[in-house]
Amino acid sequence: MARDQVDLTPIERRDELVNWLAQGVKPKSRFRIGTEHEKFAFTLKGHHPVPYEGQHGIRALLEGMQHLLGWEPITDGGNIIGLFDVTGGGAISLEPGGQFELSGAQLETVHQTSSELMAHLAQVHEVARPLHIRFLGIGMTPSWTLAEMPKMPKGRYKIMTAYMPKVGTHGLDMMYRTCTVQTNLDFSSEADMVKKLRVSIALQPVATALFANSPFTEGKPNGYLSFRSEIWRDTDNARAGMLPWAFEPGMGFERWVDYALDVPMYFIKHGDEYIDVAGQSFRDLLAGKLRAMPGTRATISDWANHISSIFPEVRLKRYLEMRGADSGTLPNLLALPAFWAGILYDDVSLDAAWDLVKTWSAADRQNVRDAVPKQALAAAIRGRTLREIATEVVKFARAGLTRRKRLDSAGKDETRYLEPLEERLARGTTPAQDLLDKFYGPWRGAVDPLYSEEAY
Repeated sequence: MARDQVDLTPIERRDELVNWLAQGVKPKSRFRIGTEHEKFAFTLKGHHPVPYEGQHGIRALLEGMQHLLGWEPITDGGNIIGLFDVTGGGAISLEPGGQFELSGAQLETVHQTSSELMAHLAQVHEVARPLHIRFLGIGMTPSWTLAEMPKMPKGRYKIMTAYMPKVGTHGLDMMYRTCTVQTNLDFSSEADMVKKLRVSIALQPVATALFANSPFTEGKPNGYLSFRSEIWRDTDNARAGMLPWAFEPGMGFERWVDYALDVPMYFIKHGDEYIDVAGQSFRDLLAGKLRAMPGTRATISDWANHISSIFPEVRLKRYLEMRGADSGTLPNLLALPAFWAGILYDDVSLDAAWDLVKTWSAADRQNVRDAVPKQALAAAIRGRTLREIATEVVKFARAGLTRRKRLDSAGKDETRYLEPLEERLARGTTPAQDLLDKFYGPWRGAVDPLYSEEAY
């Protein structure tokens, strides 16, 4: 989850909100790749969730990372809740249940993403080892109950925890028991944003299928390959989903602003205080008519924080966020930015992807979205399985990365990061199915071996 913004510039008109989004437009020469991933911290002894407080807790882990990296601490009510790299732009933050997140810097190549992630995992390991903490990259905690999950001391999470059960059945599971990996990519114009948004929404179920990695809940198979994706189907449908209106004529920054104005708010942050306005309208705040705070006017901070609390399959900020994938092992964390950059950052591949999806109806897209948590690559759209479609789309990504010609020091391009996906498609399995094979085979009906075999 994003760092709270601090920009107290007042906003009075809708067009100022539109302009804020439009400031994300940049020339192709300045396109970057940002990768964010979450992972579960667990105790080496007993494989339990790690509490915030205590000698071997999340606070100690963050303080150790601060000492190692020299990054600026982010605090909430006197508690350290994250770190910010003032120089490079990356950040470490906490999800509600203590999931440890790296929001990577905006980088030029997937090679740089690889270096960033390997450095981060080495640094985290160095600090975590004496604390007897390790990390698991998976879409949903395989064994912990909701009651077992610790709560991080962040004001916004307290408000969300109270609000979530009012608007869906799975909101607390989403907050406390899931982990994702996402990629953030740029656009060169409003039209480019719309095309990329449409292609990536339509193909998001393909990414969900390829990266499906949450088959267990509380120690048993849950009947899904991506239960994390299923959770999003009933978390808060006013702020999630496949955005069918984004495919209608007239889509652009203004249409997104109108959508966001109607998504209920969670909070307003004034100074260090979070004010609970859950369920109330940003339109009212814009007009100074918010019932919780009459006369208060919106700021850029309020808008940026509100935008970051909208959770569709693809989110527009001043860049596009791909939100459909379960967290996983390091090769998965690198395959996701390679997959999306290969499609969206090459005009030929983007055109090919649009030709593939442009005739799909809103019902087609929604039906495959609804089927993918259980069926993954076996889910179908218009008589074609996602395995067939993904095979075609990964070829688009490979061709796009080949044309990008971003070489590392050994002269290799970015296509090698797609190899795990290509191997997966050749076998026809997902990470979740591989885990289930182990569960029913060598693990003999236990999930505990996950914590040694799959851990960072």
